[in-house]
Amino acid sequence: MPRFAVIVPAAGKSTRFKDREKKPFATLDGRAVWIRSAELFIPRNDVCQFILVIAPEDREKFLRRFTANLAFMNITLAEGGATRTDSVANALNKVRDEADYVAIHDAVRPCITADQIDAVFQAAQQHGAAILAVPVSDTLKRADTNRRIQATIPRQGLWLAQTPQVFRKDWLLAAYRKRDQLSDEITDDAQLVESAGYPVYVVEGTPTNIKITTKSDLILAEAILKSLPKPKVPGPLHPFADEMQWR
Repeated sequence: MPRFAVIVPAAGKSTRFKDREKKPFATLDGRAVWIRSAELFIPRNDVCQFILVIAPEDREKFLRRFTANLAFMNITLAEGGATRTDSVANALNKVRDEADYVAIHDAVRPCITADQIDAVFQAAQQHGAAILAVPVSDTLKRADTNRRIQATIPRQGLWLAQTPQVFRKDWLLAAYRKRDQLSDEITDDAQLVESAGYPVYVVEGTPTNIKITTKSDLILAEAILKSLPKPKVPGPLHPFADEMQWR
């Protein structure tokens, strides 16, 4: 069975979230957002490692709140960097030799389903690299700095990238070794792998796989979660305490 390491970056600034808690650590229907994302991957038989990336300034508070979760969910911590790619690079240094593929998933996409993970994992095994994405359905406009429309962009063949993004480990490591040679701003890992010359395939996802950016997104995410089948969690969050203690 191919083995997958899962990297979940949670080291961003959350500037648009406008709350005392950063968005990965906010409570979503009783549990922290990052835990809701983690529990979708950790129970899988093909996942051999789960790496959570947090900012250095969050470490002390994070450990006070979530040490039990780390232990009982067997999570590896990595230190965040100045950019997302720096954070992923730090996590890649911790990926175990046994991993054949690396999946990178936003900590703040807690509404992914097991079927979607299955589909993108299988596509990565078939093609070497695959991402979830949804086709653009709205009309796209390009506007200038004054918001005056300059052009209407044909939407045929355009996709909105999501996560997980899954890659052969050797491809991803090779792409990261070349990242300093790229002049373009890298906005996701697929772009980095594409720039290194490797083909990346799209697996159609769903609009419900939302990325939490603002506090209002929490309300939408809670509604989506309540409409989805309950994921299998990897046992109790703590063997003695009630779940409320670790929310």
